Amino acid sequence: MIVGRKNAGKASPFLLILISVGCFFATYNFLTMVGHSRSGDGPRKLLGSGDQGGAVAFGSGSDPSKRFHVALTATDALYSQWQSRIMYYWYKQMRVRPGSDMGGFTRILHSGKPDGLMDEIPTLVVDPLPEGADRGYIVLNRPWAFVQWLQKANIKEDYILMAEPDHIFVKPLPNLAHGEEPAAFPFFYIKPTDNEKILRKFFPEEKGPVSNIDPIGNSPVIIQKAQLEKIAPTWMNVSLKMKEDVETDKAFGWVLEMYAYAVASALHGVHHSLQKDFMIQPPWDAKSDNTFIIHYTYGCDYSLKGELTYGKIGEWRFDKRSYLRSPPPRNLSLPPPGVPESVFTFLKFLNCLASKCKILSFWHSQ
Repeated sequence: MIVGRKNAGKASPFLLILISVGCFFATYNFLTMVGHSRSGDGPRKLLGSGDQGGAVAFGSGSDPSKRFHVALTATDALYSQWQSRIMYYWYKQMRVRPGSDMGGFTRILHSGKPDGLMDEIPTLVVDPLPEGADRGYIVLNRPWAFVQWLQKANIKEDYILMAEPDHIFVKPLPNLAHGEEPAAFPFFYIKPTDNEKILRKFFPEEKGPVSNIDPIGNSPVIIQKAQLEKIAPTWMNVSLKMKEDVETDKAFGWVLEMYAYAVASALHGVHHSLQKDFMIQPPWDAKSDNTFIIHYTYGCDYSLKGELTYGKIGEWRFDKRSYLRSPPPRNLSLPPPGVPESVFTFLKFLNCLASKCKILSFWHSQ
């Protein structure tokens, strides 16, 4: 339920709900009407330096028809900012190397107002959901952010990579999609066939078996822009409906929005090529040899003997959640012997930024 502000006078909660919902869908309908113009002349223009308005360097042999625009959703919280800066830096490093099909870049900032990174990272400011609509689940803003971005931005590339701030590019990324078959990373915890009863609320039987729903989230995904323009509004609506359904919300929890994207894609008859080498997630993936992205969403806790102590704070650890209010310090200690190579690689990329490469100002004062 959408909750009104505490200082709303004597207005009834029901009236506040109607106002919030009405404003939300009025905004969406307005964007739908003006979206085809893609003029970018509205009140929330693309701000920031970098690729916008200047020459863009590409890897040697890059085919313009295969280039994809890198888009990540983010907030203005410091926790999101330091991750976005790291992600953007390694994007720039890998984009210019041979084998890369990486094109332009946009941070889609769904906090509703500019922040301190506007001159550093190409950014489009979009509106968050109406107050209370995300019910404390901030990721619910992601599909709404993509709907707004797709309608407002002038995206030159025919493909889009949906990414997240806690992604690090460790190799130049080619376009893994094949025409109208997008490329996606399969998540072991997205199990449509195990949740058929719930998913039938949103994916009716006439659409086919539940196995038509891919075991994916929206990120990382490389997809044709034209396909995403059709899927995004459905993804947004399915996300909101899932969150409103008590049974679905309880069953899917923090991966609800991922299921919503998978369902929305299937509703449009879009099936993804599952690419296991697209991304790894330490500590569960031990090697980074063939991967393109390291996703550091999980905490890495180890004893000094190199034994994983997941669920228990280790003698050596790295967890991004330890840095909610400040960025990681410079020169983080490397893991002890016996820890998987993927964890070593991630820390080396992070330390290169903080010490050797010396490009992030927030580390200079640490």
